[in-house]
Amino acid sequence: MNRPAPHGAAHFQAQTATAKAIVGADVGGTYARLGWTLLQPGSDLQVQGFRKYACADYPSLAAILRDYADWLAAESDAPAIGHAVVAIAGVLDGDTLLNTNLAWPVSLAATRAQSGFQSLELINDFVAVAQAMPHADAAALHLICGDAAHGTRGPALVLGPGTGLGVALYLPGGNPPVLASEAGHAALAANTPQEQDVLRLLARRFAHVDNERVLSGPGLMNLYSCLAELQGTAPRWQDPAELIAAAQNQGDALAVQSIDMFCAWLGALAGDLALTFGARSVYLTGGITGHLSGPLHGGGFQKRFLAKGALSAALQQVPVWRVEHGELGVLGALAWHVDNLPTS
Repeated sequence: MNRPAPHGAAHFQAQTATAKAIVGADVGGTYARLGWTLLQPGSDLQVQGFRKYACADYPSLAAILRDYADWLAAESDAPAIGHAVVAIAGVLDGDTLLNTNLAWPVSLAATRAQSGFQSLELINDFVAVAQAMPHADAAALHLICGDAAHGTRGPALVLGPGTGLGVALYLPGGNPPVLASEAGHAALAANTPQEQDVLRLLARRFAHVDNERVLSGPGLMNLYSCLAELQGTAPRWQDPAELIAAAQNQGDALAVQSIDMFCAWLGALAGDLALTFGARSVYLTGGITGHLSGPLHGGGFQKRFLAKGALSAALQQVPVWRVEHGELGVLGALAWHVDNLPTS
């Protein structure tokens, strides 16, 4: 794809005066991804030693960090590393991380003490993802709709349906450069009669029906079960992987309908948020979008993204990119650290 990295920055140049190695971690509700980099004047920021952990296999965040620190210590070509930056889903409330999707509670003080690193920073996971966007390779970006030549400068909206729904806004030249958001927990809006029927069923199950009740991996299963109930059938599939495979390989009509509706509903929210923030570009990340590449490019997302009445024209040129980059959160955690280093 003949397109530069977003916002005109293809690579990130480290600003440190001397070489320094740090670890970056991207921790979600299902997986933790870790890597390290050597910050060197004039060198590109590159993720090395990438490893992926299933969060449910470990008793705490500290245990994952300790395992990675021990692995690094045993690697002959890895430098000594004393600092880690952890991008993690949730909001810090004093010493406690508030999150509904993690496998375990997180105490900042305990994690620092038990991690195996001399110092540790916690940042919001989607702040890191948005921070990484200026540094994503052009080959990782796949245009869904809009004008690829438009939106190289200006606010960039980043959405990531995964275990939850992450939302952030990248502001080139801003201070700070990323506006964190909990839009995934804002109330879900229904725009079609069928969406209203689904929302009515969800309202019976949950006191608060937020966006990620539908627009996430678990949300996709909520949507599927509601559609099954509306059609008077029993759900056959138990997790998103099964459901997606049933739609792609078996032609299961209800699975196909669920996925098509998911993509259209995601398009509606993306359009709403793009108008709300005046976004000049939109990026879809997260594990679910990688598995739904075909449906996302199938037209339903685009139709609902643009269905904004008199303001539809404002979104016609806004490019929407699907991002395939397995190390994006780790790269963003490292970039966040470097972006916040003193420049003098």
